Order: sequence, then C-alpha cells, then structure tokens
Amino acid sequence: MHTLIVIAHPDPTSLTHAVAAEVSRGIAADPAASVELADLSAEGFDPRFTRADLDGHHRRHPFPADVLAEQARLDRADAVVLVFPVYWWAMPAQLKGWIDRVFSNGWAYDDAGDGAVRKKLGRLRVHLLGLGGADERTWSKRGYDVAMKTQIETGIFDYCGAPVVSATVLLAVDAGDATPHLQAGYALGRSIGQDARSCLLQEGAAPI
Repeated sequence: MHTLIVIAHPDPTSLTHAVAAEVSRGIAADPAASVELADLSAEGFDPRFTRADLDGHHRRHPFPADVLAEQARLDRADAVVLVFPVYWWAMPAQLKGWIDRVFSNGWAYDDAGDGAVRKKLGRLRVHLLGLGGADERTWSKRGYDVAMKTQIETGIFDYCGAPVVSATVLLAVDAGDATPHLQAGYALGRSIGQDARSCLLQEGAAPI
C-alpha cells in the first residue's frame, strides 16, 4: 500500500512539516507500506487555474504537464494524506489550487454535461490533517468545524467518490508544546501502515 503525503506550508521548519514527517515515519514503520512526500511549496507547484486548465476541463486540449505529473503521483497511491495549516477556516490557497487543477474533469470525475456525474476516485483513501491556532471553544463556537467538513469532505472528496477515512484538526498549535501534535501525526501514520498490512493479508499475501 502506497501513501502520498501532500504538505502545504512555505516554511520547512514549521510544525506542519514536523507533523507530516511524523506521519511519514509512522507509515514507514510498517514494511508493508511505502510513502512519498509532496511538498507543494518546495516544489514550486503553481496553484493558478489558467486557460490551459480550463481547456483541459472542457476536453479541448490535454492538461498541462504539471497537472498530469500530479495525477500520476496519485495514480500510484492507494491513500493520500493532506497536511496543512488552517488559514481563514480553510486550507491554504496553494493546496486549494492543487485540488482545483489536479482533481480535474475526466480524471477525478466525469461530467458529461447532462447533470450526471461519474465519480472516479473510489479507490483512493483520504486522510485530512489540519493544524489550527484556535482552541476547541473557538473552533466549534460558530460551526467552523462543520463548515470545513462540508466544503472539503463533502464538496471535494465525496464529489469524486474518494472516501475520507479520517479528518483531524490539531488545535491550539500556538500553545507551545508540540509533543501532542507530533504524537498524533505518528499515530495516524501507524494506523495507515496497519491498514496496508491488513490489505496484504486480505489479498492473501504473506506478511513481511
């Protein structure tokens, strides 16, 4: 089982990167699992949806090469983990732009224009891991937790048929002690690694 971890933060020394590294370490602890990191900022992914992307959406021309490369990454993966800071109660613009461009018509879903949409990513297991500076009271006070669930889990991944296996927001990241957040990242990675082992056993493969 192969997992793609997508990181959206411009600072490689950030807690976001540290948590993503712990997720990766947890996955790699199981020899039945493999992991790949996609650091959108370090790789310079352009999140802007251009005319070329629109032409691809309408099937007038092939999608740009960078979009095809990201789709190939996801095609190799059985699971994807998005690790990101929460900006204005949503994901950062670069990560949203990655989704806008990569989860495209014809690859993530098929829209024939007659109102019927075919979901194409049922094989891809999704894990969401956000980091927020607010505390639990602020987070739930005005329904921000529900809003994020609606726009990301339902609005994006359910539309494409990709099951969201876990969705976690690590709060109060400005409190000073990062240990609980790092532990949560590692625990998520271990659970993904264990899923890989379970899949192997279900397929009749010998455990490593």
